[in-house]
Amino acid sequence: MNPIPLINRTMLLAGAPFLGIIVFLMIFPLAVQLPERAETAFSRIDLSPALEETLAKLDKTQSDAAQTRATVERFYELYAKSNEAMSSMLKTAEAASQRPTAIFEERVARHLGGKVSRSTSTDNIDLKLYYFSEAKYNGYGLKVDLKSDKAMQMVLGNDQVGGSETTLSAAKRYGAVAGVNAGGYADDPKTGKRYPLSTTMYNGKYVYGFEPTFDDLAFVGMSKDRKLIGGKFSRQADLDKLNPDFGATFVPVLLQNGKKQPLPAAWQSTRAPRTVVGSFKNDQLLFLVVDGYDENGSSGATLAELQDKLVALGVKDAYNLDGGGSSSLVYEGQVINKPSDKGRLRQLPTHFLFFK
Repeated sequence: MNPIPLINRTMLLAGAPFLGIIVFLMIFPLAVQLPERAETAFSRIDLSPALEETLAKLDKTQSDAAQTRATVERFYELYAKSNEAMSSMLKTAEAASQRPTAIFEERVARHLGGKVSRSTSTDNIDLKLYYFSEAKYNGYGLKVDLKSDKAMQMVLGNDQVGGSETTLSAAKRYGAVAGVNAGGYADDPKTGKRYPLSTTMYNGKYVYGFEPTFDDLAFVGMSKDRKLIGGKFSRQADLDKLNPDFGATFVPVLLQNGKKQPLPAAWQSTRAPRTVVGSFKNDQLLFLVVDGYDENGSSGATLAELQDKLVALGVKDAYNLDGGGSSSLVYEGQVINKPSDKGRLRQLPTHFLFFK
């Protein structure tokens, strides 16, 4: 048997199925549906609305920031104007509050020679010393503003009852910046001692008890709250109500509540060196010391003249202190007035001293 036909038949049988499939596919083509590419969630998101909203918010924020800045600037401008207006108002109020003080100081200066001769100002005290001249007498004014309870005190001569020394000596011994004579006195001819006259208070205590007022005498001193007190007292309880700290006695009362008080007949027209004390409505004190050549009644001032002077100054209450050769005014270690005892200060039992 010829092998070639055998091989042909074998190959024909082996390739027939494949050939059939090819012919079938050619006659009946198959449509293959491939799956579509799935879209991701991200590819389906439309960012335009969110972006527009965000941009809108940013625009609003920027607008709000601009408005806020404008508001802040406006408030700052208003604050600056208000602050300026407030500062102006404060300056005006301060000037207004100081005006009464300025008027007060100007009035005092005008009636006491026009200008301050010497002054001392500390946290404790303010002192102003004036020299003034009237038609019939010359004098000195010491205006005192007590700022603490340590600014002024009364001392006894050599610190004992019956002792005496000059105001200058007492001031130097205590280190006081200024001093003025205080109350009257009575001498003991047997012992030669000089005692304070009538009711006298020292460091809040009666030196030798309370004595009712007699012969136009008047107590004059300071209360524990730094106010000038004085007058006639028939009962100790009446004086105690004023809470006295220290004081002495002499004659007479000059002014009460700005009104002149009647002068005793023996004191109406006599001229003499004088020392008087008064207080203003603001509780500042004024001591007037008047020069005189002697005690013969031909030099110095009358009490009526000093009443007029005190009223013109606006003094509220005033009292006469010991005068004549007792009138003493010292300042910073110097004798300011011209003592009538041949130019020498008199030894006295009580002194008012002032401290820095």
